[in-house]
Amino acid sequence: MNAETGSQTCGEALIALLERYGVDTVFGIPGVHTLALYRGLAKSGIRHVLVRHEQGAAFAADGYARATGKPGVCCVITGPGVTNAATGIGQAFSDSVPVLMLSSVNESWSLARGTGRLHEMRDQRALTSSITSFSATANTPAQVPGLLARAYSAFANERPRPVHIELPLDVLDEAVGDDWPVRPETGERHADPALLDRAMDLLQAAERPLIILGGGAMGSEAEVQRLAEALQAPVLTTVAAKGVVPESHPLSGGSPLSMQVGRDFAAKADCLLILGSELAETDLWAEKIDLTGRVIRVDLDPERLNDLYAAEVAILAHVRPTVAALAEAAAAAPREASGDWGGPAVQQLRQAVAGAASPLTRRHNQVLTRLRQVLPANGMVMTDMTQMAYSGNVTFPVDGPRSWVHPQGYGTLGYALPAAIGAKIASPDRPVVAMVGDHGFLYTIQDLATAVEEQLPLVILLWNNDGLGQIRDDMIERGFQQIGVTPRNPDFQALARGFGAKSAKATSLDELPSLMTEALGHNGPFLLEVPDSIVPKA
Repeated sequence: MNAETGSQTCGEALIALLERYGVDTVFGIPGVHTLALYRGLAKSGIRHVLVRHEQGAAFAADGYARATGKPGVCCVITGPGVTNAATGIGQAFSDSVPVLMLSSVNESWSLARGTGRLHEMRDQRALTSSITSFSATANTPAQVPGLLARAYSAFANERPRPVHIELPLDVLDEAVGDDWPVRPETGERHADPALLDRAMDLLQAAERPLIILGGGAMGSEAEVQRLAEALQAPVLTTVAAKGVVPESHPLSGGSPLSMQVGRDFAAKADCLLILGSELAETDLWAEKIDLTGRVIRVDLDPERLNDLYAAEVAILAHVRPTVAALAEAAAAAPREASGDWGGPAVQQLRQAVAGAASPLTRRHNQVLTRLRQVLPANGMVMTDMTQMAYSGNVTFPVDGPRSWVHPQGYGTLGYALPAAIGAKIASPDRPVVAMVGDHGFLYTIQDLATAVEEQLPLVILLWNNDGLGQIRDDMIERGFQQIGVTPRNPDFQALARGFGAKSAKATSLDELPSLMTEALGHNGPFLLEVPDSIVPKA
């Protein structure tokens, strides 16, 4: 409350409005420039999670969003708080994850004047506008409800990407009278019936139809499976959609698009239904697939409907209602797979993927297989940019969505631990594993303090190859001297204990299942270190 007027301040009113939008958790670090927001948090029912670096706040909000489908929220100070969080916001932007970043900014009168104010930036929005759906300044308290409504509308009705709202310090402290109402979001965007009919004609006429799923297909699990079964169409996913169709399903080819055999399989299709994916370089680890089939695309991003893969039928709509309509039409005239397509083709693809695994992937699989054996079916694995995760993107089987998460697009190190914290807080009943490499772990190891403080049952699976393994291998492959890829690592066991976490270091593959089971059963953070040296060369 404002001490002079007895009314609530803008900062308090904003937090109260967030609560009415269903926000239950905010990740952040209080600072002198966010005290007005923290006054509101103290009076609210929102859980505040103290991270140890603002990058971790953005990553944790991203992990929360990926675990639930709801927007994650982080709160940071002017200047260094925003720049520290920018890496995590960039990751969420690249992977189409809804994250709301609230920040302060210097007093209105000082903006862009360069008077040497604390935490001053010439233009914060110049930084954040390139990694958000939009970045806006609330120049008066009256603008706050509209900006928040715009943010939640963008999360629901556009390609879901981060939003940044900044509030000048003087605006945060202004008095506000009545509580602000929630403005209802519009419903799902449905497809043009004529385009649905055209798409159905192409799919029914095809001999080798193929469905490719991206992150935009999340939430459409039942509908996609019904459509695939009615068409007897194989399903491939990007890593962002891993598990939308159970990978044990006979029509699921999994997520092999980063391998040549997966891309070759897609090129054989005579009709492709691409749902909520841009099929970017980072989805394929190639510039593009040389598709020969007719293309149908469904997406909320109009720029994606006719980019590298021009669509014969381009549908600007939500995936779920669009696929539901297609599945209903297809079920009225179900078809059998043509020749060796459908299930038989998927079996051949699975065999080809297994046969094409590199020696390094086969080594990783010896660890991944043991993790799969002990991790409950509803477990979540939040991964970092580490070679074991690159292997697991293809080979780790999951039968449900939001079960395997990888920072695919932006490809930043340090993602896994804070994202796993956000995921565990969002889904406390699901087992959560953070899969990290020794180098990337050090980017955000400080957030182990957050996991301990929050008493989160969380497993950190550390693959330790004593170096920057992927870059080291790239240098060797290119035949030049290795530089900067063999750092001196700390004693990770001692570090974990110093933070108050339990830890263990595997000495053989045989003991891994029991150690993993112990880690999953521990009522707090557990660091399980797996040295590269215990896995035999393939």
